[in-house]
Order: sequence, then structure tokens, then C-alpha cells
Amino acid sequence: MLKEERLNFILTELSQKTKVLSTDLSLQLQVSEDTIRRDLKELADIGKIRKVHGGAISMSANPYTFHDREVFALENKIAIAKKAAHLIQDGQVLLMDGGTTNLEFARHLPETLRATVVTNSLPVAHLLSDHPKIELIFLGGRVLKNAQVTVGVDVIDALDGIRADYCILGTRSLHPEIGITEIDWEETKVKQSMVRNSEALMCLVIAEKLGTTQSYLVTEIKTLDVLVTELDKNDSALQPYQRLGIEII
Repeated sequence: MLKEERLNFILTELSQKTKVLSTDLSLQLQVSEDTIRRDLKELADIGKIRKVHGGAISMSANPYTFHDREVFALENKIAIAKKAAHLIQDGQVLLMDGGTTNLEFARHLPETLRATVVTNSLPVAHLLSDHPKIELIFLGGRVLKNAQVTVGVDVIDALDGIRADYCILGTRSLHPEIGITEIDWEETKVKQSMVRNSEALMCLVIAEKLGTTQSYLVTEIKTLDVLVTELDKNDSALQPYQRLGIEII
């Protein structure tokens, strides 16, 4: 099999499984693991995949644990958090779900800010419990351990009694034609409820998640009001979203 065919095979596998192992690819393609490692390095160097120990994961997939994700692309997440924090005003009510970028956002909210944050994220709730002026409401339910959020009927029922100024949504994937998508069905249902119960939707998204999709639709792209990334707002990657009338920060 030619190298180009191998690379296309690897990308196809990742689009279906989000994770591949070098040992499996070696058997499937009938080449050495050294050859596979070189192929994975080439794809990683051009930004097509993310190389990890023993294999690779797709660019739309997250590292496996919340704590792993906290340190991944941390500088970009901090840049996004600083941009977004300036948009919040005293007296506002915010609905926030989980995600490591949302956690950085919570960390960068000014100590002088007087606002209410309603969240199902354990790390966000823990961090904001020390904030001197934010009223914190935590939505209890079954804990989705890998995402460190609560999910289920109790969370959705509690959200139905709230009308927030902003929904600050942790975003797994964002596509200009499809919208916001997720990999977990229960987490998707909670996100949908947060969007329904907010006046405006803001997504904090690292650039590599732009143009990607997952299995479950949270909301169509027309619902998105504000998109905050680490990119300059005139970056070509943001043009499809600008054309839709989304505010780019």
C-alpha cells in the first residue's frame, strides 16, 4: 500500500473511532510499527491528527481525563477566557456547563464582579465558591465523571425555572453549517436545556475545534450569538461564522 493510501486509511479510521492504536494499524495495513509511527508523525506535523502515546486521536477528540484536558492548549484557553470575561457585566445571570475552557473563564472573572452563576460543573462550582461577590447555584444530579459535570432529569428540571442573560457553553465541536455537537447524549440534553433558558449563547472555543462535528446536535449554528476564540477576529478560519452574523471576539 502506498503512503498516501495509508494516510487516508488512518484519517478514515479516526473519523469513525476518534482513537487509533499503532499496533492495530500495523496489523491492518501490514507494515511495521515504525512505519506507522512515521505516518502518524507526518499527519500530526500538518495538523491532521493529535499524536499520543501508542497511537493517535482525532483533532476533535479530547484527551481522556478532565485533568489531562486542563493542561492541553492552556495558553489558548487563557487567552479566550480573558477576552470573554470582559463581556460580563454586574447583575447578570450566567448559565455555565463544564469544560476546561469554561473553567479558565470562571478563573478569570474579576473579583469585583457581582453576578449569579448557575452551573452543573463540579470544577467551576468549586472554583467560584471562593469568589467574593458571585452568587453560586450548583445543579445537582448524576455525575458524568470524565466530564466532571452533572446530568439527568434533575438538572434539566432545575434549569427550566431559570432565565439567564448568557449561556456560556463548553463546546466539543463547532461547524458553520451544522452547529454545536457533542459526543455524550445526556450531556447534550443538559446543554440543550441551558441554551433554551438563556437570552444569548456564547461559545468559548479553541481554534482546532472549529469546523468539526460529533454525533449529537446540541443546537443549530443560527442559535449562536457570540464566538470567542484565541484567534484574531479577522482570521480566515472565522470568516464562515462572520458571514452568519455571529459576533466574533
